[in-house]
Amino acid sequence: MTARGVFITFEGGDGSGKSTQIQSVREWFESRGHEVIVTREPGGTELGTEIRRLVQNGPEDVDARTEALLYAADRAYHVATVIGPALERGAVVLGDRYIDSSLAYQGAARSLGVDEIASLSAWATQGLYPSLTFLLDLPPEVGARRRTDAPDRMERESMDFHERVRHQYLRLADAEPERIVVIDAVGTVDQVFSEIRGVLVERFEGGVATIDEAVDAPSGATTPSQEPDSRPSDDTRTSPAPASTPVAEAPAATEALPASQAKASAPRTGSGEQRSSRKPATMVGALGESQGALWDE
Repeated sequence: MTARGVFITFEGGDGSGKSTQIQSVREWFESRGHEVIVTREPGGTELGTEIRRLVQNGPEDVDARTEALLYAADRAYHVATVIGPALERGAVVLGDRYIDSSLAYQGAARSLGVDEIASLSAWATQGLYPSLTFLLDLPPEVGARRRTDAPDRMERESMDFHERVRHQYLRLADAEPERIVVIDAVGTVDQVFSEIRGVLVERFEGGVATIDEAVDAPSGATTPSQEPDSRPSDDTRTSPAPASTPVAEAPAATEALPASQAKASAPRTGSGEQRSSRKPATMVGALGESQGALWDE
C-alpha cells in the first residue's frame, strides 16, 4: 500500500501520556496548515470501539490468540476505512497505537512470537507502516501510579508482563532507529512535548527535510536529537486546517519486521520516579524528574 500523506504513531506503556502529546502534535501540524486526523487502536472506528470494549472489559478468559486476532481485525478495518483514505488525500494521520503495540503486548508479553504477530499485522494492513513513531518510554511502576481510573483487563496484568512490553518496545527501537524515536516520558507534559517538537522541526522543517520533502530524505540521515553513543485515547477526530498545504507522498510500505528485531539484548529498566537509565541511539534529550502534570494513557 502506498500513500501521499504522513503517518505518525505514538507508542508506550500505560500512563506514558500518549493522548496528551498527540493533541499537542495535532496543534503543531494544524498551525502549519495541514489537515490532521487523530485516531486510536482499538477504537478508531465504530467497529473498533466495540472491539476495544470486548478486549479491555470483556470476559477474563479471552485467550492470547483470540486477543491478537481481534486487534488484527480492528487494524485491518481501521486502515481500510480511516487511515488509508486519509493518507490518500494527503492528510497527516496521528495514531495512538499501531502494529508496534501488538508486537510488544501480544508478540512478546503474551509469548505468541514477535515474527508471527508481525506477519499477521502486515497482512491485515497490506504492509502499511508509519514513517515516524514516538515511543514514550516509562517504567511500568511510574505509569501505574499515574492511573486515575479503574484498571482494565490489560492494565491488571502483572508488573512482569508490563516490563516485557517495555523491553520489546525498546528492542524495536534499537532495530529501527530511523523510524522509532525514544522519548523519556518521566518528565512533565511540557518537557516531553519539547523533545517531540524538536524532532518534528528537524524532520519536517529545517533538519532532515520540510514536511513536503521528508519522503525524499536519505534513510541513513541523522539529526542533532539523535545521540549516537549512547494499548490504546480520544475518539477518531478529523480536523482540517483552514488552508491545507499538500503533504508529499509518504514512503512506500516496508516489509514485516524481521526476526532479528526480537534478538537484541534486553535493556535496563528504570525504577521509581527516576528517568530511564537506558539511552538508545534515538533517545532524545535529558529530561527532569518532576511529575508536574496530570497524565492519561
